[in-house]
Amino acid sequence: MDRRKSIQTIILGAGASALAFHGCKTDGALSKETSINTDEKYFGRTPAELERLEKLNTEELFNAHELDTLGVLSTVILPPKEPHGGPLEANVPEFIEFMGKDIPELKPTLLGGLMWLDHKSNTDFGIEFKSATLEQQKQICDQICWHDPEEPLDKQALEIQFFALMRNLTVCGYYTSKVGIADLGYKGNMPNVWDGVPQDILDQHGVAYDPEWIAKCVDQSKRGVIAEWDDNGNLLT
Repeated sequence: MDRRKSIQTIILGAGASALAFHGCKTDGALSKETSINTDEKYFGRTPAELERLEKLNTEELFNAHELDTLGVLSTVILPPKEPHGGPLEANVPEFIEFMGKDIPELKPTLLGGLMWLDHKSNTDFGIEFKSATLEQQKQICDQICWHDPEEPLDKQALEIQFFALMRNLTVCGYYTSKVGIADLGYKGNMPNVWDGVPQDILDQHGVAYDPEWIAKCVDQSKRGVIAEWDDNGNLLT
């Protein structure tokens, strides 16, 4: 099994444990706002949610260097593959920034972890993390990618908390994007092919299909055609 597939299997099973640890949860109360925005871009948002979204979009959490570093680290965590691409194609750094703005509790861990990465890389290799070689980046990540399951995560070192959070955010951001969904091969709900009741069952009950309806309803070449009816309720196509 390749490294990317191993990460996908392990982390998807783990879910968003680091997000839960950092307070990603609902308050258990429903908003009294019942008016739903029907704009296609923000479908299903209440006015209050839309206002908050627009406010968050005007804020800035990371500078350009930090966003670049997030992009590099996310591709180390989840290497891209053809034909769909990886975290950059899925806008994972932007997703992580949004989550950091939406959940303020994440900010110290994210910002502190980015500072730690550059400090560690400069100390060990004399170069900032995003400009280090992939092998050097992996060496740094290998030191912080495992946490002690016997000890609460919030009691462990900042860099350990940071990597756990980044790993979950990267996977969450990627596999909830169009790119990640395409990578999974998920096609959504698909109708089964139905070619009618088996002939032996029809014979058993002494019934038969109307040949005209068979031609209209059980022809799989026409399964994508939307049915049309006349004014008297007769099926046309």
